[in-house]
Amino acid sequence: MSPAASRQLRNTVVNGDCVGVMRRMESASVDFILTDPPYLCRYKSRDGQTVANDDRDDWLEPAFSEMYRVLKPGSFCVSFYGWHVADKFIAAWRKAGFRIVGHIVFTKRYASSVRYMRAEHEQAYLLAKGNAALPAQPMPNVIEWSYTGNRLHPTQKPISVLRPLIEAFCPEGGLTLDPFCGSGSTLVAAQQLDRDGLGIELDTRHVRTASLRLASNQWRAA
Repeated sequence: MSPAASRQLRNTVVNGDCVGVMRRMESASVDFILTDPPYLCRYKSRDGQTVANDDRDDWLEPAFSEMYRVLKPGSFCVSFYGWHVADKFIAAWRKAGFRIVGHIVFTKRYASSVRYMRAEHEQAYLLAKGNAALPAQPMPNVIEWSYTGNRLHPTQKPISVLRPLIEAFCPEGGLTLDPFCGSGSTLVAAQQLDRDGLGIELDTRHVRTASLRLASNQWRAA
């Protein structure tokens, strides 16, 4: 993909497999990556919704390898992950070249599931490409979660917890990439902060949702 074409891929959602789409992107063209990939847990919501590719892991290493390539040196990636397969995610991140430089816990006021324990948090790792500079004011690694009701996506993330991550790790006017963008919450949060956003999504239903949210000026702070 030419530099001119890469510049046009801003504030939009691309429908397709993220590995194939990123392979056409210019190297070192992204300022920050914030993404919520499938947790490899065969997720099924109470109303029967599922997440594409959540039942296989062959995409994991190539996806993060491409994320590393398109990210600018000295920049960051925040990735949610499935705690029960943390070893697979960590291995993929390290194989791609990322350094693990932080861990974030998002505390919930409710249990998203109850088995051996009550699941009352989400989690993500902060990854760096190369020698990333220390922030002047580091953000806390414990953040309170807001419930979205999963109205737009079976695992919809709240804009309120994504905004501070983008504000902290994406420079003003920079480009935030979400290769698993779902209903587009990352892109909405980026646009609210005057950053550009690029989303990639495999499911055409979610592409439509994310595109409509980006096109609307009536954001839901959810």
